[in-house]
Amino acid sequence: MKDQLIRNATLVNEGRRFQADVLLRQGTIARIAPEGIGDAGNMEEHDAGRLYLLPGAIDDQVHFREPGLTHKEDIAHGSAAAVAGGITSFMEMPNTKPPALTRELLEEKYAIAHATSVANYSFYMGVSNANIDEVRRTDPRTVCGLKAFLGSSTGNMLVDDPGTLDVLFRESHMLLAVHAEDEGMIRAGLAQAKAKWGDDIPIEEHPVIRSAEACYRSSSNAVALAKEHGTRLHVLHISTARELELFTPGPVETKHITAEACVHHLWFTDADYARLGARIKWNPAVKARADRDAIRKAVNEGRIDVVATDHAPHTLDEKSQPYTSCPSGGPLVQHALVAMLELARQDVFTIEQVVERMCHVPARMFKIERRGFLREGYAADLVLVDLNAPWTVKRENLLYKCGWSPFEGQRFHARVKTTWVNGVRAYAGGQVDRTVRGQRLTFDR
Repeated sequence: MKDQLIRNATLVNEGRRFQADVLLRQGTIARIAPEGIGDAGNMEEHDAGRLYLLPGAIDDQVHFREPGLTHKEDIAHGSAAAVAGGITSFMEMPNTKPPALTRELLEEKYAIAHATSVANYSFYMGVSNANIDEVRRTDPRTVCGLKAFLGSSTGNMLVDDPGTLDVLFRESHMLLAVHAEDEGMIRAGLAQAKAKWGDDIPIEEHPVIRSAEACYRSSSNAVALAKEHGTRLHVLHISTARELELFTPGPVETKHITAEACVHHLWFTDADYARLGARIKWNPAVKARADRDAIRKAVNEGRIDVVATDHAPHTLDEKSQPYTSCPSGGPLVQHALVAMLELARQDVFTIEQVVERMCHVPARMFKIERRGFLREGYAADLVLVDLNAPWTVKRENLLYKCGWSPFEGQRFHARVKTTWVNGVRAYAGGQVDRTVRGQRLTFDR
């Protein structure tokens, strides 16, 4: 691999912005030189033109649908869209077909990623009511975490047996990520809606059926179990203001209970259902403006630790079905970073905070080895961004296999120019190099 020199970049890293040249060698950041690097010699040079150079984003929650659901998405397409959006590492969820509930099935997913993923990758071990022995044998150095659905979503992986939950929280030896919505309350809400509308339930009822109270009840129960047993708990996709009282600000290294916010809960509100319909039908539901604004504030103050996507594509035909048969989820990895940078442009966040929540904290929280920072000796996962290159999301510039986005028609000011994965240019000139292969993430645990 030829050495590369990125000249005249504006680095954003660990709360600072500064000018520097960056030397890449054998897939790592060999040198960061604020004073500049002289004669490049036999190197490949890139003039950044003072554009912003960020660490590659790390997405701790995606659904790339492989195996078994590849008509919606697959690892090849999902990872390509990710690097085009500045995400260089992802952690993928187990609710595929079959679900990743054994070590053998989990390793089959790793083999697919090894052969097809443009980005770096890890996969969660799924938890069910019947696979605790498999969970116990999961290697915390080579698997990002455990995933339990405490409320049903896409796929049949609901964990609702009290005995299983007690053992899981008591014996979990690594990070446990949970989807927290109270199943009983959701079923009751759906029954009431069906009694009134049948299958043709208005999409605006989604945050009523999957209510704020259902989220709080499940999240608070999970937090109580984690406090009782000392579990390393990570609560995914917080969607309500009330849930935020369950979490505390502060450095992620000091916490054993952490929380994630997703881009759609930071961008959309229930007012957007009238315009976008089921395209913003997620679980948990997009809720009121007050919830969105409270989550934004929590990201700023560190009560929310990481920002992710919950990228979960379905086809437009599936999303066009009546409410009761329309699946929840949507594609986001190609647009998450630019959406967050748009919010920074609106002074919702700073660019430094975007980098903190999408790059630094995921690396620290999961204890990912040598990624998430612009540091000498770290993997050269980098993103060069032009903050003043307006463009509009259109069907023809989407890389998602499902072929649509809830952001279609949205004008963003930030544009990803180049993405390096382990020192190799995976995205440049508007094109993904699909021959690039990411690496399996490892963890210092």
